[in-house]
Amino acid sequence: MAEHGVDLSALPKEIREHLAELDLELSEGDITQKGYEKKRAKLLAPFLVQSPVVPAKSPGRTTASTPSSSGSSTRHRRTPHPRHGGGTRDDRYRSDIHTEAVQAALAKHEDEEEKLAPPMPTKRRSTYMPSPAKAQTPPDSSSSSEEDDDDEDSGDILSPDSAPDGAAQGSSSTSSSSASSTLSSDQCSQTQLQTHTHSHSHSHMAGPSTHTHAQPPLPPPPPHSQSHPVALTETLGHVRIDLGAVGQRMSRVDRPSNTIRGMTHVQGRGTIMETADGVPVSSRVSTKIQQLLNTLKRPKRPPLSEYFMDDQEEIVEVPQPDPSIPRPEGRQTIPVKGEPLGVVSNWPPSLQAALARWGATQSKSPALTALDITGKPLYTLTYGKLWSRSLKLAYTLLHKLGAKNEQLLKPKDRVALVYPNSDPGMFWVAFYGCLLAELIPVPIEVPLSRKDAGSSQVGFLLGNCGVSLALTSEVCLKGLPKTPTGEILQFKGWPPLKWVVTDPKYLTKPSKDWQPHIPTANTDPSYIEYRVSKEGTVMGVAISKVAMLTHCQALTQACNYCEGEILVSVLDFKKDMGLWHGVLTSVMNRIHTISVPYSVMKACPLSWVQRVHIHKARVAVVKCRDLHWAMMSHREQRDISLASLRMLIVADGANPWSVSSCDAFLNIFQSHGLKPEVICPCASSAEAMTVAIRRPGVPGSPLPARAVLPLSGLSHGVIRVNTEDKKTALTVQDVGHVMPGALMCIVKPDGPPMLCKTDEIGELVVNSRAGGTLYYGLPGLTKNTFEVIPVNASGAPIGEIPFVRSGLLGFVGPGSLIFVVGKTEGLMMVSGRRHNADDLVATALAVEPIKTVYRGRIAVFSVGVFYDERIVIIAEQRPDASEEDSFQWMSRVLQAIDSIHQVGLYCLALVPANTLPKTPLGGIHLSDTRQLLQEGALHPCNILMCPHTCVTNLPKPRQKQPVGVGPASIVLGNLVAGKRIAQAAGRELGMMEDQNLVRKHQFLSEALQWRAQTDPDHVLYVLLNAKGTAVCTATCLQLHKRAEKVAAALIERSGINTGENIVLLYPPGIDLIAAFYGCLYAGCVPVTVRPPHPQNLPATLPTVKLITDVCKAAGILTTQFLVKILRSKEAAATVNIKTWPIIIDTDDLPRKRPPHLYKPPSPDVVAYLDFSVSTTGMLTGVKMSHTAVTTLCRSIKLQCELYSSRQIAICLDPYCGMGFVLWCLASVYSGHQSVLIPPAELELSLALWMSALSQNRIRDTFCSYSVMELCTKGLGGQTESLKARGVNLSCVRSCVVVAEERPRLVLTHSFSKLFKDLGLSSRAVSTTFGSRVNQAICLQGTTGPDPSTVYVDMKSLRHDRVRLVERGAPQSLPLIESGTILPGVRVIIVNPETRGPLGDSHLGEIWVNSPHSAAGYYTIYGEENLQADHFNVRLSFGDPHTQWARTGYLGFIKRTELTDSTGGPHDALFVVGSLDETLELRGLRYHPIDIETSVSRAHRSIAESAVFTWTNLLVVVSELCGSEQDALDLVPVVTSVVLEEHHLIVGVVVVVDPGVIPINSRGEKQRMHLRDSFLADQLDPIYVAYNM
Repeated sequence: MAEHGVDLSALPKEIREHLAELDLELSEGDITQKGYEKKRAKLLAPFLVQSPVVPAKSPGRTTASTPSSSGSSTRHRRTPHPRHGGGTRDDRYRSDIHTEAVQAALAKHEDEEEKLAPPMPTKRRSTYMPSPAKAQTPPDSSSSSEEDDDDEDSGDILSPDSAPDGAAQGSSSTSSSSASSTLSSDQCSQTQLQTHTHSHSHSHMAGPSTHTHAQPPLPPPPPHSQSHPVALTETLGHVRIDLGAVGQRMSRVDRPSNTIRGMTHVQGRGTIMETADGVPVSSRVSTKIQQLLNTLKRPKRPPLSEYFMDDQEEIVEVPQPDPSIPRPEGRQTIPVKGEPLGVVSNWPPSLQAALARWGATQSKSPALTALDITGKPLYTLTYGKLWSRSLKLAYTLLHKLGAKNEQLLKPKDRVALVYPNSDPGMFWVAFYGCLLAELIPVPIEVPLSRKDAGSSQVGFLLGNCGVSLALTSEVCLKGLPKTPTGEILQFKGWPPLKWVVTDPKYLTKPSKDWQPHIPTANTDPSYIEYRVSKEGTVMGVAISKVAMLTHCQALTQACNYCEGEILVSVLDFKKDMGLWHGVLTSVMNRIHTISVPYSVMKACPLSWVQRVHIHKARVAVVKCRDLHWAMMSHREQRDISLASLRMLIVADGANPWSVSSCDAFLNIFQSHGLKPEVICPCASSAEAMTVAIRRPGVPGSPLPARAVLPLSGLSHGVIRVNTEDKKTALTVQDVGHVMPGALMCIVKPDGPPMLCKTDEIGELVVNSRAGGTLYYGLPGLTKNTFEVIPVNASGAPIGEIPFVRSGLLGFVGPGSLIFVVGKTEGLMMVSGRRHNADDLVATALAVEPIKTVYRGRIAVFSVGVFYDERIVIIAEQRPDASEEDSFQWMSRVLQAIDSIHQVGLYCLALVPANTLPKTPLGGIHLSDTRQLLQEGALHPCNILMCPHTCVTNLPKPRQKQPVGVGPASIVLGNLVAGKRIAQAAGRELGMMEDQNLVRKHQFLSEALQWRAQTDPDHVLYVLLNAKGTAVCTATCLQLHKRAEKVAAALIERSGINTGENIVLLYPPGIDLIAAFYGCLYAGCVPVTVRPPHPQNLPATLPTVKLITDVCKAAGILTTQFLVKILRSKEAAATVNIKTWPIIIDTDDLPRKRPPHLYKPPSPDVVAYLDFSVSTTGMLTGVKMSHTAVTTLCRSIKLQCELYSSRQIAICLDPYCGMGFVLWCLASVYSGHQSVLIPPAELELSLALWMSALSQNRIRDTFCSYSVMELCTKGLGGQTESLKARGVNLSCVRSCVVVAEERPRLVLTHSFSKLFKDLGLSSRAVSTTFGSRVNQAICLQGTTGPDPSTVYVDMKSLRHDRVRLVERGAPQSLPLIESGTILPGVRVIIVNPETRGPLGDSHLGEIWVNSPHSAAGYYTIYGEENLQADHFNVRLSFGDPHTQWARTGYLGFIKRTELTDSTGGPHDALFVVGSLDETLELRGLRYHPIDIETSVSRAHRSIAESAVFTWTNLLVVVSELCGSEQDALDLVPVVTSVVLEEHHLIVGVVVVVDPGVIPINSRGEKQRMHLRDSFLADQLDPIYVAYNM
């Protein structure tokens, strides 16, 4: 076992596991030999006895590759400030008991976790996605962030992820290797070819090395055939062909998947080893999905009572409460009174008066000491200086700003104060200057950039307060962002501001006759303090002059302030406790304030403790964070004493997690003279100001008791004292007694302000003269917050005095002590239970975040998704954290929160360090973070969605009732179940007037001969190239002659007999048409097939071969170019050349006439075969008889009024369906001229189609959705240049989109709107509808009313019902009529299960009866059952004699108020979607297009999307058109939008490159191909998220 001088058996277990994983990666091709050796050497380096080759590395360097050693190396490393390590835990939330509880909960999960490991997301490592260490951590730009220093070793540690991936160095990609291992011999070569073409891409589905070894090996997935959407031919055999590289969407490719409709078997094809569902056994994707399914099978908590009713409205009802939940049992609380506010004789009548007194009598007395960046005193402002400067500023503001006789500011005007935290002196002068000038100061933060977090909300505050002038210092003004011209930038959402610098040199000395007006305190606003709501709105709380004064008096009494005391404040002096204690109360009591700004704290965390020691300060005002920072650095100075402190005010003592910080601080600093009774937590809010504060205790007196409350009770708002299990409990300390002169009640936080019971948690509301009076400019919100009158249990008000809501949640404990357990803004109501954000932060931080979380930066908030709040946790990830560590941490956080809080997380995300929006003091800006998540702009580097766990309020799955034909369905006349039967018909085809015409139109071949004789020089076809020039034309005679040459060649060939099938392999053009008629002349049956793409033979050639084999073609007619391709080496690698039938090159045929032209013995003989690949990947061939061909052409001629002098333009693929009919048949029948525009030419010149329409003044044109989309995306912004080139579309009367799907309303509307400027009529665009059984059912044509639009309720559609709603109704889906029903066509809507007719506006399958329906599927062995089931089907009751054909599409008929061409009422046919494609989920029927529309709308970076199901999981594939950085942003927005709009949980989100979703020639998505490629690991996805 010894290797390189190392005994492998003696290595630690983790290292041995890492080595085993490396060996596995090498064997599977996930890593190159070079990368393997490099990583192995790195792992073994610390254990080498003597290694002259590998230089010794410091312990810090090995942390990345040996996670086990990272902890120890961090412990032994000597650092100046351990808090600066990137993974330092935020000890404000530290609780040893809670940590124990979390570890115990995780230990309980460990056994289960080994059995059911959740699947790790798959991430592509590509050149475009840099490693997190290098690219994803921007510098921490916030100058005032809490903890700003970079991790000293983050720069040079490389995580395992950042090593180059093996695939980049030439090894085969994992997905290809895993897929090829299951291929049979004749397919291996194809896959190897694909492997080489993809060798540039990095690891595919299996992910990089860090992903594959996290999961235990799992058995192959069991057969899931029962949950697979059943195809119509579920009994048929599968034929598997290699799909090739789906990632290259070469010009639209039609590829069949594993089923051929109408075939029982095809010989000679190798098949993939597969499960019953056609999934390769070794596919890693299916293994991961199996893991996901295993995790979803875990027993979940019972869901809440289902609260969706399966009725018309489906309205959410409130769930019935669980009878077992704890309920409050105590008596009703009574208001709690603070001690009376004493009247002291020398208290000043106002704060300005106090300043005037001290400025005159104690001018040398120090008021404020400011510190420099090193923590040394910078300057001291005396009361004399403060008074004189404030006086100057007041005079300047009132008299020196405007023009000579104009006063710019008037008393009561609002003025913004913009000063940095490092300059308290300037702020003091500005604040008191405004008070003396009777202006209302509005202190705000210094804006750093235009994109500051919450910047526009600050603008809302300024606009709301009518602020037009801002005071600032010269230094601050220079630092503000400016425009190139040097002006201050206009910040987003801010009103225009005039900036005034208040430095002393710019102030004017007041004239001798001017004295400031100092009134006695009244109810006018004195200043406005800003606060940020839970939603991120910044509101201004107006504090009246009397409230400001009374609050100072109450604080003076409660804190027992004396004149001349020294106070050290670490808080922000612009608001809250920092302002109330450090700026206002201190001036009232002539206290000397020492202000310690955050910039100093970052450089020297012990600075505030040093100031207390040096100045013998009596009072300090701090936050828990400052206690924590001091503890981390206390060893640096041992000779400090805190014995002088009589009061240590903990400003955020209302946070229930503050108790551990206070205890730990006391534990360390008690030896430095700190007395236990001086720690005074307090509770405050901007609205109620100080609510309660613990008074300084008597030395030696016992400390107040703590409350230990179980979290389960707290989540129901009930107090239960926990004596047993302290691990799932919250320990809270009191915040003292109510403030002097105040009255407090506890009321229910939501609903009417009803008094709580004694054992109930409620919101603290306060009545006091010392509190806010209103939200400035927001009277509605003010009433709800500042004018609350509590009511008793019977609803009667307890009095008339108004209370103010504090936003604090708590209760009154023994001895009238106040306990606070949280804030309303951190409260998340999930399924009727309350959870506090701080509690969840504490739990997340207890899950060993050292390796993963950057500086303990974690944000917890809730988002509203699907009628409930959902909990989201976002954390910043350390730059050197590995993927595996991160994923493991996330999984453990999920388990811990589930165990301790009994609540499921919706989303857990990690973002690169320093990228979350910051508050001015460095905290995480929650509302901006929430907004970024919801907008899909958060850019996480790891994400875990868990909707299955937390979404328990989905509508009840529908139980389908057995459908029988009951008495309610009796047909009476033309009614069914009391409604008109949903049937409609086109106009009559009419009789042929002339026998000549009958003869002429009996067979299409005869029609061509007749035209060649009667009108030989009439041009039937014009073919355009990309330049718009006619490269080829065909007159009637020319076409006839060319067809004769082809016929002669066919007749001459031995081995080709009359009635045999001939494959026509041509690019779109006139050669194809000539070959078609040549086959008819020779008596052969033509089969048009799309030629293979020369650049993508492995993907396109198998389809050609498959159709050739299926139709047993006797020969292939093609061009010289394609003959070379079919016989090339590249083609031979895909298809054996010897297996092709006779190939005839028709380019240079001799001028021979056939001996005779074949005439079919009967019109019912097959004219041609039409093969097409459906969107479900099914290859279907149908037989078209001569009768059907001529009737169809006649029907189109009548509908579109086609005759010899007409000209139409066709931009369609000519290989199947309506495209083939219009390209090859219609002109010969009707005699009109067809201008042919191959769609491939359009891709070379986008304007080709429109220019051709304009130049030839064409009135009618036919195109596909692909063409329309190409023009919309490519030319939408070029209408002006098209107009300049003379493109005019006013000539176009009808632009018909040929399709076999629901009309794409959004696309057609966009097209009409975009090209309206070119003269395109808004009524021109319409659609057709056809299917395999009948190529053309609807076509708008020239007569008949315009297509009508209806709005259908999507919820009812899922229940197979149609409920029409108004436009704009929620959950409404617009549907447009699919064109007018063609002459000779009858349509009826039928229940697909009972086969009985349905009533008007009922959803059912569309059945069609028409002389031009196909004669049946083309089968080799004659599938009679299928034939009868699709083509010769009868109604179960009503009219049992008519034979119908089933289209396989769902739709409904609605009688409109319009009239048709015959003058009767018009019946409109609305197509909803293909029955084969619908997804059956939760008993409901979903149409993929609806889900895809929602997904594509969800994020700007989603170019296209497709959905399919796999074993009842919904899989969403989204093409990413933005940068790869956006890939993970799509996961939460996609999951949420599908849940909100469709009530479905997404199982897997796959993010891929543009062009990966396969699309056929008609522009339809081939979802089953996509599904097969995904499961076979062939997509090379950017990211795969398995929602847990």
